[in-house]
Amino acid sequence: MKKVLSFLMFILICAGSAFLLFTHPTFFRRQCHKVEAFYYVYRGDKAYKQWKLGKAIKYYNRALNLYPEHYTAWTNLGNIYVVYEDYYSAADAYEQAILYNPKYTVARMNYGIISTEELGDFDGAISQYRKILEIRRHQLWIPFVYNNKRSSKSNIGLAYYNMGVAYKQKSLYTDASWEIKRIYMLNALDSYQHAAKILKRDYDTRYNLALTQQLLGDYHDAGLNYCKAIALSPMNYEAHYNLAILLKHLKYYDESLEELEKATSLVTNSEGASDRQRYIFDVMNDVTHTILSQQEDSHNTLIETLGNPSAIANSGLTFVDGKLVKTDDLDKAILQNFKACKSKSIFKEDITSDYTENDDETPHSNVNLP
Repeated sequence: MKKVLSFLMFILICAGSAFLLFTHPTFFRRQCHKVEAFYYVYRGDKAYKQWKLGKAIKYYNRALNLYPEHYTAWTNLGNIYVVYEDYYSAADAYEQAILYNPKYTVARMNYGIISTEELGDFDGAISQYRKILEIRRHQLWIPFVYNNKRSSKSNIGLAYYNMGVAYKQKSLYTDASWEIKRIYMLNALDSYQHAAKILKRDYDTRYNLALTQQLLGDYHDAGLNYCKAIALSPMNYEAHYNLAILLKHLKYYDESLEELEKATSLVTNSEGASDRQRYIFDVMNDVTHTILSQQEDSHNTLIETLGNPSAIANSGLTFVDGKLVKTDDLDKAILQNFKACKSKSIFKEDITSDYTENDDETPHSNVNLP
């Protein structure tokens, strides 16, 4: 009985296919192309995962010639072009993905990133991020989609963050007047502030918020946000370094030197000797000469308290942040030392300082951009 039913089903399928072929040949041919295209997309995805990028490009192009509406294939093709640093081809691929699915935020996000970082099209990038914000706000209400609200909120945070990057880059690279530059920087500030409310545990968001506030002369909030960034990721040197520059500007030389020492240690361990490291050393030398004698006195007092240097070596103790700790606890002590932001109390007070474009002490020309 089952064999008879299966045979009848086969006959019906064949008859239906024949009917479609003769009555709607264009539609039938399109469906066949679509099935073949999905097969090539499958092969392309498999090659992409195996990092066989040349084969992936070949399979995706075959698929898209048969069925151009496959927007995820266009997006993956764009991602591969980015790996090959063919950014204009990547942009074209992302545009095609957006054309066939205007609500596909992955393509818009990637398009915005390469527009900012590689093509210098800041306005184009900002337009993509604004569209993502518009799309995701409308989709927050959709029911019965697993974790939709959480993922949409994350995408909103990322769109705000990337929009902040685009506005900041536009401010730094435009030939417009300082007043216009400042407007772009204020837009970047607003974007980072929105992003920080969503991406609360993200170091890059907090660091760039602090950096933008520093450039705008809001040293109080900049200092607090540098401390928050350090707490989130204490082993990244950028926040330590820019906080040191800010403290130097405010004439807190002891605190500035402490952060510079941390930044230098992190750069040395991660990159070895470099122009960046040498520059930090130059800044350190500028700060050190005002407080070197005080540090020597403090160090000598600790040695006298214990007895002599050989006693320190035999005691199982070592200096970390001007204190003696057990050698066994050294790694933990070092991490806590990098994580601690002792200058935080400074920024809890009222710090006001006028920011001018020509201020020699401002970090405007020496900041570390993401």
